[in-house]
Amino acid sequence: MRIGVVFPQTEIGGDAGAVRAYAEKVEGLGYSHLIAYDHVVGADTAVHRGWQGPYDMHSTFHEPLVLFGYLAALTSLELVTGIIILPQRQTVLVAKQAAEVDLLCGGRFRLGVGLGWNTVEYEALGKDFSDRGKRVEDQVELLRRLWTEPSVTFEAPDEKVTGAGLAPLPVQRPIPIWFGAASPPAYRRAGRLGDGWFPLIPPGPKLDEARALVDAAAVEAGRDPSTLGLEGRVSWGEGGATLVADHAERWRQIGATHLSVNTMGAGLASVDAHLDALAASAEVLGVTPR
Repeated sequence: MRIGVVFPQTEIGGDAGAVRAYAEKVEGLGYSHLIAYDHVVGADTAVHRGWQGPYDMHSTFHEPLVLFGYLAALTSLELVTGIIILPQRQTVLVAKQAAEVDLLCGGRFRLGVGLGWNTVEYEALGKDFSDRGKRVEDQVELLRRLWTEPSVTFEAPDEKVTGAGLAPLPVQRPIPIWFGAASPPAYRRAGRLGDGWFPLIPPGPKLDEARALVDAAAVEAGRDPSTLGLEGRVSWGEGGATLVADHAERWRQIGATHLSVNTMGAGLASVDAHLDALAASAEVLGVTPR
């Protein structure tokens, strides 16, 4: 089981030096990968009365693909979007940006994708929120073709490419696509189309049910479900490293291929505090320092 970290988007702030120090320390602790969440704009709660989203316009979010271009020159970590909200972005531009990140980091890139929940963000980016589940499947097909074929002709209700291609192509052909999944349609989509998935529920009966849907969809699509990756997540909290170790063992027992340690939202007051929590977690998880 490969063990990485969740980049503390909402708490790390806008200091590039802090971003660099965080990533370099994470690599030094021995973690294998870094996951970054995606939000392009946040809602102004004075305008959107009764806003219920977990993030607003004051929540800090570094743009993941630009961030990864920076980190590719600084670390040898695998870089993972967890997730990019794909249907609110132009598919061909995502393909180009992802290919560039993959080149810059030497093929250490995973593109996690999902549908998102923020209608304000969809509107600001000029994309339809209502049919995002349908559109993402066409987007995934087009991404993979753009990463593997020098010239692509492709047409779908919201996509049209005529005899065009990316240059240079990425190192990984295609780049692995993982799905964030929190509902039966998303589980089935991950099984049909994904190289792996991020369940948003902990080990237990509900995850067993979700995994059964993923596996069944994979079989129906003629795929071997045992080849799909699964990334769990453990969060730093009041139980500290002991709780992290306990939850990680639960993920290990169900056969998770990857695990990420999340310190965001734990009430840690500084970048150093996040790194101290990650150091303590690394020790109990058996992560070997570099």
